[in-house]
Amino acid sequence: MNKEQVVTKNYAHYSVHDFDNFDCLKLSKGIYLSLLFVLRGYIAWIISITNMRDKTAIIQWLYPEPSLFYLSLVSGVIGLYLVLVISLRRPDAANWVKVSWRHYKSIIMVALVVDLMVEIFGYWYWQLFSINALISHVVIAIIIMIFTLRSKRVALNIAEFPEKLPKP
Repeated sequence: MNKEQVVTKNYAHYSVHDFDNFDCLKLSKGIYLSLLFVLRGYIAWIISITNMRDKTAIIQWLYPEPSLFYLSLVSGVIGLYLVLVISLRRPDAANWVKVSWRHYKSIIMVALVVDLMVEIFGYWYWQLFSINALISHVVIAIIIMIFTLRSKRVALNIAEFPEKLPKP
């Protein structure tokens, strides 16, 4: 099989609507879901800031110990970095963006492991969660890891990087 046949086989079941303006496959929804999971501390923070009645109620409900909330923000920094890489992913991107994009799987795995370590630390040090909450967190993180490692669409997304298209 030559290179053109391999490319045709990889993209055969995608339609025109699955591609962006640079003829790259649109990013997998799994990429966005994994980022939402890693960035949940920041999402809770943004939601609580926009709550006009009680700006800390949501954070206090999700993170009973303030230190755990701050640790969640620290572990989410890796996710913020990946959001930055995704937002700068365009043809004229800096070399560090291209390199970071090629290592997306490794970076998200590190983010998930750091996030798990924060949760485990919160469980053992502060006894904040039930064992069921910790197990569900571990299961969700493992599912995201397996999906990221096995998804063909994520692999295609990472293999591609937008290039300037010739003008018609």
